[in-house]
Amino acid sequence: MTDGVSPGARRLFDGVRWHENAALRIENGRVAQVIPASPEADLIVPGFVDLQVNGGGGVQFNDAPSPEAIATIVAAHRKGGTTAMLVTLITDAREVTEAAIAACTQARAAGQEGLCGLHLEGPHLDPARKGTHAGELIRPMEDADLQRIVAAREGCGCLLTTVAPEAVSTAQIRTLAEAGVIVSLGHSDCTAETAQAAFATGATMATHLFNAMSQLGHRAPGLVGAVLDTGAVSTGLIADGFHVAPESMAIALRGKREPGRIFLVSDAMAATGSDLTEFTLNGRTIHRAGGRLTLTDGTLAGADITMLDAVRYCTGTLGLDLAEALRMASHYPAEAAGLHGKGHLEPGADADFLSLDKDLQLTSLWVGGEEKGAS
Repeated sequence: MTDGVSPGARRLFDGVRWHENAALRIENGRVAQVIPASPEADLIVPGFVDLQVNGGGGVQFNDAPSPEAIATIVAAHRKGGTTAMLVTLITDAREVTEAAIAACTQARAAGQEGLCGLHLEGPHLDPARKGTHAGELIRPMEDADLQRIVAAREGCGCLLTTVAPEAVSTAQIRTLAEAGVIVSLGHSDCTAETAQAAFATGATMATHLFNAMSQLGHRAPGLVGAVLDTGAVSTGLIADGFHVAPESMAIALRGKREPGRIFLVSDAMAATGSDLTEFTLNGRTIHRAGGRLTLTDGTLAGADITMLDAVRYCTGTLGLDLAEALRMASHYPAEAAGLHGKGHLEPGADADFLSLDKDLQLTSLWVGGEEKGAS
């Protein structure tokens, strides 16, 4: 149904406001209008936009950087309401980075639904805040790295790179930003002053707030403080109850200076949408137990959630209004990444939307106006 009318819903959220007893009129795969309709579903909401997806369906992108792997990952995350994503490569060797860029370029050229681009998380990070990234693969950005990323921008569509300002220069950040690459600060032990200089140069985002970054102190605000106090910067947040304490999430949500926003990311690994109990990353075993993914030493290694899990955590544990939790999973990440047709259902938007029941369980999903089911 690239043309037609969606099922009616008791409540329809267009990304800005609620409509009662409404449906979507769809033309050429885009929303034409919200119209009155008899309800068949409980809720219709925008499809989720996930800017940090490392794997899913039993596939880790680092271990299989191919168009086929991307298709598997996209399909796995549809079960959690994600209709648009940036497939993410964690710090790896140069040849793996090149393969990931080629895979994203090929997948997009072939029309892979749901793939908006690529997130290169590393390798230009601070070893002091490496988290689960392989320390031996972390290194400063060289001219060849810079040119590789700039050259990848056109083929990959939306291209985001996470860097530590200790490992890149302000001139490199400026070059990336001017080329249309989204620069995100993360895995960094920088001072607030260093972060603010990077933001002034062209960085516009931060990666998984609180995790793998210098913390907010009363005399040393760190990267956390700089992110919260800089209005032009948006940041991802892993809302799984393990990566960040709920009290810290609530404080950050109250304290973030706008217009920048805090948005949700899954940071999901290969286990999502599969029955895996362990898998490998850079030759190391990742263990899955009790909702956590960890290295053998207990270090958190990505998350075992979908975006819908994160939305339910925000409403159930943090007590957020449903509309705000939905914006954090759709409109805010789309806005931060410049994906203007995604994350909302106002006229002109891509007809990517979800049907949810009253318990926020996914009942069906549409991409470009075509129903894809719930599994």
